[in-house]
Amino acid sequence: MCLYIFVLHLGISVAVGMESGITGGKVAKPYSRPYMASLQHNRHHTCGGMLIRRDYVLTSAHCLNRSTFSSRNHLVVVLGAHNISKQENSQQIIQVAKYIQHPMYDQNNKKDLSHDIMLLKLKTKAKLNKFVKVMPLPKKNGKIPANVKCSIAGWGLKNPKDDRASSVLQEVTLKLQFSFECKNKWKDYFNSERMICSVSDGKHAFCQGDSGSPLICNTTPLAIAAYTFANDCTSRKYPELYIKISYFLPWIKKKIGKKFNI
Repeated sequence: MCLYIFVLHLGISVAVGMESGITGGKVAKPYSRPYMASLQHNRHHTCGGMLIRRDYVLTSAHCLNRSTFSSRNHLVVVLGAHNISKQENSQQIIQVAKYIQHPMYDQNNKKDLSHDIMLLKLKTKAKLNKFVKVMPLPKKNGKIPANVKCSIAGWGLKNPKDDRASSVLQEVTLKLQFSFECKNKWKDYFNSERMICSVSDGKHAFCQGDSGSPLICNTTPLAIAAYTFANDCTSRKYPELYIKISYFLPWIKKKIGKKFNI
């Protein structure tokens, strides 16, 4: 299932994927990314996320579509997973107690995509071990340089034209794009304060999905995957968009407290 936003004056469709997908990557070393979370509904993977405290996961706001999940059918968070099609002994399945979408996020506002961030308060704290670890957030909001190589991981499509998802965690290396190039392509739908984008090389990408998965640059999570060109995540014309985590640090601290790693 994918949710599409039609951006009128650009004449393009933006996919905010509810299916995971890494294109042009490789299978990640099992359990090498212990901060990764799989958001699932009825044991079906819908989005990625990142454990930022034992009781909080950071992800994309659009991963919660209120018309999709009834009060009895909430998402669960799966931690410590490599193969999500199996019940691995390393996995911890934890229910979500509270969904905290950014107050400026509005899924009906097609002109502002830049507040697509959400915290998930877990019902029980995760047990930290070699399979499950907290990922420290950036220390401060700062300028993110272009041409830096980063990586992103997720469970899903290895080919944008193939609807068969991978059960095991995939990862891919991407290069950040200059903000002015992002702005040139996406116009008013790119906000340089709150967003970054990656180079569109036509081969490597997160695909109509992996929403909420962290973009890791030099061991630091700089952003979370948000939007891609609809039906063509490897589009050479439109860079993929991410929400910059550091911009939202004050909001995150306000919601969960200043001490992250508890």
